[in-house]
Order: sequence, then structure tokens, then C-alpha cells
Amino acid sequence: MAIKLRMTRMGSKKRPFYRIVAIDSATRRDGRPLDFVGYYNPMVNPVELKIDAEKVKYWMEQGAQPSDTVRSLLKKAESASE
Repeated sequence: MAIKLRMTRMGSKKRPFYRIVAIDSATRRDGRPLDFVGYYNPMVNPVELKIDAEKVKYWMEQGAQPSDTVRSLLKKAESASE
């Protein structure tokens, strides 16, 4: 079972809101996740981004690979917390 950290789309039509989740790579985009790691709301100004660093660290230790988008969001959150 390959685990990925990726985004799942929430919200209504033309008002996207994303949850960052740990999920099996074979599961569809909006399938049941193993764990919720954070969220990303691109519709507000400034962009709203919240990530639970402890959960991310746990899943990375378990072998989870972040998607390209989640990887960039993790870098953005890391630089914002410093």
C-alpha cells in the first residue's frame, strides 16, 4: 500500500476548498482518506493554509510521498512559520 499526501477537493461549484489528506495512492481523488493533515483555501485573500506538522512528519516516516502541489504547500507553510 503506497501512501500519498495529496489534496481532496471540497466546497461548491466555483468555490474550491481543499483538504490535505494522507490516502492510499490507488484511491480516487475524493475517496476516504486515512487521515486529515490540513487544509488550503485559495479563495480568500491572503490564502488560508493550515498544516499539522506533527501529522505530516508521522506520515512521511510511514513512507508517504507528497504530491507536487502538496510539496510546494509544505514549503510555503514552513517558510511562513519561520
